[in-house]
Amino acid sequence: MGPMTDKIDLPYRPCVGLMMLNAEGLVFTGRRIDTEAKAWQMPQGGIDPGEDPQSAALRELKEETGTNNVRILAQTSKPVLYDLPSELLGKVWGGRYRGQSMIWFALRFLGQDAEIDITGPHQEFSTWRWSPPAELPDHIVPFKRPVYEKVLREFSHLL
Repeated sequence: MGPMTDKIDLPYRPCVGLMMLNAEGLVFTGRRIDTEAKAWQMPQGGIDPGEDPQSAALRELKEETGTNNVRILAQTSKPVLYDLPSELLGKVWGGRYRGQSMIWFALRFLGQDAEIDITGPHQEFSTWRWSPPAELPDHIVPFKRPVYEKVLREFSHLL
């Protein structure tokens, strides 16, 4: 990656984020396999070309948690953007993106914990837990903290 002006030329990766709430109002979070940081995050993933965000949300949720036994409660009013930190720029997603443009969905999990299976072919998490919403920003990688704070504000009426 050359001068920082290169970052401005890169697009944001279209993506969905998933706040899956259980009956007690706790949020599904997983610990990522592919990072040294002990970060816990909500499921997220790219929107495929031609895919609508709601379909992407349900597909990603199924891939990462083994279930999409959910009801969609809400969607963010506009995409939430974040830029990658400079040390990751040019290293992730083949260096094609400067960050992500995320459409977030709040989902009510309708099933039982036994339905959750994080060991599928697209495994992203080594372990998972139900987390209190207020703790989410403290357990995510620092560069995504503002994203989680915005999502919590927008979905506060559901929490």
